[in-house]
Amino acid sequence: MKLLLRGHSDRYALEQLQLSLFPELPLEYTEASFGSEDGAVSTLSAGKVWLTATTKITLGGKTAKAVRRLKASEETVRLRRRMLQQCYYLAALQLLPEAPPWGALAGVRPTKIPTKHLLEGGNLKSADRLLRDVYFISPERRALCLEASAATVKAAGLLEKTDLSLYVGIPFCPTRCAYCSFVSQSIEREAGMLPLFLDQLLREIEYTGKLLKASPYRIRTIYIGGGTPTTLSSEQMGVLMDAISANFDLSRLIEYTVEGGRPDTLSFEKLAVIRRHGCDRMSINPQTMSDEILKSIGRKHSAAAVVEAYHDAVRAGFTGINMDLIAGLPGDTAPSFLRSLEEVIALDPGNITVHTLALKKSADLYHDRRNLPAQQEVAAMLEGAEQRLREAGYVPYYLYRQKYMSGSFENVGWCKPGFEGLYNIYMMEELHSILSVGGGGMNKVNLPGGKILRFHNPKFPREYIERLEPVLQEKDEIFRLLNGEALSEL
Repeated sequence: MKLLLRGHSDRYALEQLQLSLFPELPLEYTEASFGSEDGAVSTLSAGKVWLTATTKITLGGKTAKAVRRLKASEETVRLRRRMLQQCYYLAALQLLPEAPPWGALAGVRPTKIPTKHLLEGGNLKSADRLLRDVYFISPERRALCLEASAATVKAAGLLEKTDLSLYVGIPFCPTRCAYCSFVSQSIEREAGMLPLFLDQLLREIEYTGKLLKASPYRIRTIYIGGGTPTTLSSEQMGVLMDAISANFDLSRLIEYTVEGGRPDTLSFEKLAVIRRHGCDRMSINPQTMSDEILKSIGRKHSAAAVVEAYHDAVRAGFTGINMDLIAGLPGDTAPSFLRSLEEVIALDPGNITVHTLALKKSADLYHDRRNLPAQQEVAAMLEGAEQRLREAGYVPYYLYRQKYMSGSFENVGWCKPGFEGLYNIYMMEELHSILSVGGGGMNKVNLPGGKILRFHNPKFPREYIERLEPVLQEKDEIFRLLNGEALSEL
């Protein structure tokens, strides 16, 4: 679907909205008129008094148009972009079969808007009006958003200005799932690379630890993710976690998570090693409890193995356990998805995260969409999940969206009271700086005025192994920025 901009260059704002509203239609930018072809034209005209946005969208032989205005004297970048998005949405709404649940809101962090409003002194009622009147969000999604924002405000109250979180990236998996778009190396093909990767990771941990100890910053939460970090052996996991304890001051740590993910990488021995090293939160992610669907998405384990891994984690001493499910997997239906959810609820984990399938171009399922549930079926999965989770005592504590997500829905983290995943909140809401080590990690440095600078570690294991020196040099720059920000607060 073509997109033509006239009189402005706010490309990103409209790109995200078009991808959200028309996820099945590839985005194509153009600088020339395209007649009766499918596409959208977004025009901005500046007069002496008014700034006027006009959007015309043609789809399947039908054309819709919308106009929004803003006083030129009141123009800011934020208000101009908001107007352009509202205008695009109101035109698109005339062509869509029904109003999308997230309205005119684009981007992956819908809770940032009400959270900012609440932190600046607003209340839940005024935040609800903001989501309703400015972004046209449905009542159901507004309620989810506001509950997650309330949890975010509570989590923000636990932070001091010199707190940050640590992410440790292990980009290896036992096999690659059909829906996966993460950069991870199958251990079946590259097992020999893992010890080399771990050696370089230990070097980065030691180097980063020295920089951190010389700074005023302290670690508040740790998340070891991937990939599947528990692809490491019990011994390797012990070595890694020993290095973290030896090189970082963990005296202010309030949460330590390891993404166990795949039950076929877990054993009681490994879980006991992880627990002994101070980790208090574990993820065991079935995605579905249907053996048939597990096989179709490339997961080489059974639903029974999920249950066994969960009980092993409890026996090892974990009380904070998260379990993930995905709505929209091939061959799944609303009844079978809810059966999976019932099996997970019966285990009584502290957290259950309900993801909506997102079809990224690098995932196998992007190129083979046979047998995927329809949007209405995915909606039924999510509606049923919310009702059942609330009945079981779970509440939403964080949510985010992704590009190419089925039905333009969302991922929601649900928890029993007191079991919020704090790292998830701090990372997704960008409440403080995130320090990353390992493959595929993203360092986020929070600066004054809401600006965030990002520094990416190499994604592929081989690239990480070969390019560690530039990674260490980048850490010097990160701490120059962090220390400068700390001094400015004194």
